[in-house]
Amino acid sequence: MTLLTQADLERVSAGFDADPGRSMSLRSEAYTGRQWAEADLRAVFARTWQWVCHVEKLADPGCYVSATVAGMPVVVVCDRSGELRAFYNVCKHRAHELVSGSGTTRNLVCPYHAWTYDLTGHLRAARRADRMEGFETSAICLDPIQVEVFGGFVYVNLDPAATPLAEQAGDLAEEIRRWAPDVAELTLARRMTYTIRSNWKNVVDNFLECYHCHIAHPEFVDLVEMSTYEVKTHGIWSSHFAEAGTHANAAYDVSGATVREHAVWWLWPNTCLLRYPGRGNFMVLQILPDGPDRTLETWDFYLETAEPTEAETEAVRFVDEVLQVQDIAIVESVQRGMSTPAYDQGRIVYDPAGGPLSEHGVHHFHGLVLDAYRSLVDGC
Repeated sequence: MTLLTQADLERVSAGFDADPGRSMSLRSEAYTGRQWAEADLRAVFARTWQWVCHVEKLADPGCYVSATVAGMPVVVVCDRSGELRAFYNVCKHRAHELVSGSGTTRNLVCPYHAWTYDLTGHLRAARRADRMEGFETSAICLDPIQVEVFGGFVYVNLDPAATPLAEQAGDLAEEIRRWAPDVAELTLARRMTYTIRSNWKNVVDNFLECYHCHIAHPEFVDLVEMSTYEVKTHGIWSSHFAEAGTHANAAYDVSGATVREHAVWWLWPNTCLLRYPGRGNFMVLQILPDGPDRTLETWDFYLETAEPTEAETEAVRFVDEVLQVQDIAIVESVQRGMSTPAYDQGRIVYDPAGGPLSEHGVHHFHGLVLDAYRSLVDGC
């Protein structure tokens, strides 16, 4: 049975125009219907590069990190030669997951029947079974998936035909090197997690525009020089740049800041990369769907030291207790509104100058979503 039909695609894209100045948003059903939540998993998350961790987590042989991508368990390991490898985290015997969390190991040993795989994914021991006639241990391997280091972080892609991320977004890598040259040397200092009662696309929409900032985020507007704020869209990413942290403000203490820019990048479809005023820092916000009306977020803070300074603790508190509280309330309200007959879609507000009051970043995202849906209809 076809997940999406041409009629489905035409209905959900009605009103969308390639020109952001003439375009409506996606239809509300894309944010509320279970059919579209399934389409998001198959057309978007199973075919795109998904963030896993900072390179520090997989720096040494034997290190591993497990994750879930498009509902599928995966594991990334650093093999004995220092090469990164990624596999479906599934034993070839009875499908038990091999590992959970992260850590260091000499081999991947299934906790169900102790089948043992080396760090290249080859089966090395199968208790009792390797004595059976016709059983070839050497013929059994874990199913590999694509893995890549990009901009100081590790990404995987379930699509074996996917173009390398460095080819899809090489200009983003250059930007990160320019604005955050220290990213690979930073260390994880804090992780915050959130469960949000809203569709993941609503969360991304909200991240991609600052049209709401003066209304909803007065402390953030005090931190950032909004007259310098600029939003640009690229192939599979977009950016927000502004001067920031130049004076005492209502957000947090920036008196000792060496970074004086607000630099934010969004990488299709759900990875948000941020560098705020302060010491050397980098943040990763990952937005994951959990059904039509629920989103799981992780927000990782990478700093020069594992223990934040007093000013950095204040900055983390600002994100957690002010910015996130404001944004979560917004997207949950939007989800409730989209679930009523009072709303179907809205006009994209567009400023050709690319300033902070323009929603062309949202429009860019919607175009990529529709392209992904189209691939299901076309059977690609």
